[in-house]
Amino acid sequence: MPNSTPAVANPDHPTKDGGPGDRLAPGSALVIGLLMGSTFLVLLNEMLLGVALPTLIADLGITPSSGQWLTTGYLLTLAVLIPATGYVMRRFHLRTIFLTAMSLFIVGTAIAAFAPGFGVLLVGRVVQAAGTAVFVPLLMTTAMRLIPEARRGAIMAIVTAVPAIAPAVGPAVSGLVLSFLEWRWLFILVLPLAVFALVLGAFKLKNITTPVHATLDVFSLLLSAIGFGALVFGLSLIGESASGHALMSPILPIAVGLVGLVAFVIRQQAIRRRGRDPLIDMRIFRTKSFVVPLIVMMFVALNGFGILLVLPLVLTGALGMGTLAVGLFLVPGGAMISLVSAVGGRIYDRFGPAPLIIPGSMIWTASIWYLSTLNETSGVWLYLVAYLVMSGAQAMMWAPLTTLALSSLRSDLYPYGSAAFTTAQQLAGAAGGAVLVSAYTIGADAVNAGRLSVAEAVDAGQAAFTAGGIIAFGAIVGAILIGRRKAAPVASDVALQDA
Repeated sequence: MPNSTPAVANPDHPTKDGGPGDRLAPGSALVIGLLMGSTFLVLLNEMLLGVALPTLIADLGITPSSGQWLTTGYLLTLAVLIPATGYVMRRFHLRTIFLTAMSLFIVGTAIAAFAPGFGVLLVGRVVQAAGTAVFVPLLMTTAMRLIPEARRGAIMAIVTAVPAIAPAVGPAVSGLVLSFLEWRWLFILVLPLAVFALVLGAFKLKNITTPVHATLDVFSLLLSAIGFGALVFGLSLIGESASGHALMSPILPIAVGLVGLVAFVIRQQAIRRRGRDPLIDMRIFRTKSFVVPLIVMMFVALNGFGILLVLPLVLTGALGMGTLAVGLFLVPGGAMISLVSAVGGRIYDRFGPAPLIIPGSMIWTASIWYLSTLNETSGVWLYLVAYLVMSGAQAMMWAPLTTLALSSLRSDLYPYGSAAFTTAQQLAGAAGGAVLVSAYTIGADAVNAGRLSVAEAVDAGQAAFTAGGIIAFGAIVGAILIGRRKAAPVASDVALQDA
């Protein structure tokens, strides 16, 4: 069988930094802190162009469906590459992974900053995402290893808040920058921060991992690219197809994507039976406490990322808000996520996931449906209240779902679990952007969805939020199926190692 020894430090065994307990070992806080800060920076770029979409549509002469690919393409690249991060984390030192990934992100940011047009800008976004791909699973896996179980809920709430807060803060930063500078500065201003993180990592980050022999199956990576890429591409065509502007029917790419994903799963199982290293170890899906939170998180990510793309379009078109106003509108969302995550972590440690996830899913769904009822006469404050309630309810689910899912796995499966969880998250985010922007395009019922009247913008937004409300019901169903107690690896998991 393949060597499944993890390439990260294990706090369950004494190390020179200390043994197990309820405190972080010396040096662990620095590692987690640096990874958190760097992950926040790279993930800030996920939704950085959401507020900028109306500006880019006008400056670059593109449609909303084309423009959303600057975000959807970013998310899609993550979904394609993240499955390989399990291999990367086992094969290379932590420091090597960090420096390589951050360097790649810097190159992509520079390409985007000086792009002469839409095509090169999209290339820069893809290169950025290639560098970003490893950060979330690397942060999650390392944190799960270094954080004592007794404090896992509280600290992981902070760690997992990073992927939730950064995309929420991105539009706010974007709106502030665009109110004074052109869109290129969204990337120019990120460059010195990324270089600083690279230098800090080079001097401060130490290797805490022991790489093991592992092989990368290129054919599996190709299947994941075909499956995820074709699926999200097909979803992105739905809106243009309905308005009669699509280059092709979405049916074929969606079918190709589904076949590709099935082939990917079969390939992973076959590789493991041959004693080689799969990109994703499918044994993680034998654990209900991992699978159910994963499914719920996909519903959350579908709406979470999709709404952050659509909301700026609605605020601009229906309420006439400028980029600065839209950016300031979105700032409290990040603060709400931080506050709820901090409180939620303590509740998780004491009472488990159910008191957070079940009411959170219901409040979240209700807030999205309420958004679908608002129009140009509702006023900005009602939109803001609905957005804040939605952000807080989303935070009630995000960290508990992640912690519950990973805690249900054996420690040697953490790299695979974090890679699978993050892949599903990003794929759902990419699909959510495609689906809700398609619903927005369909709801506009206009020849040019980039230039809508107030009434058309209201109709478009209501259609998108209605689609989001329907999606949100899936989270409620999944939340009810989640157990009331915190998950822990069971004895039968050990037998799966040789299954």
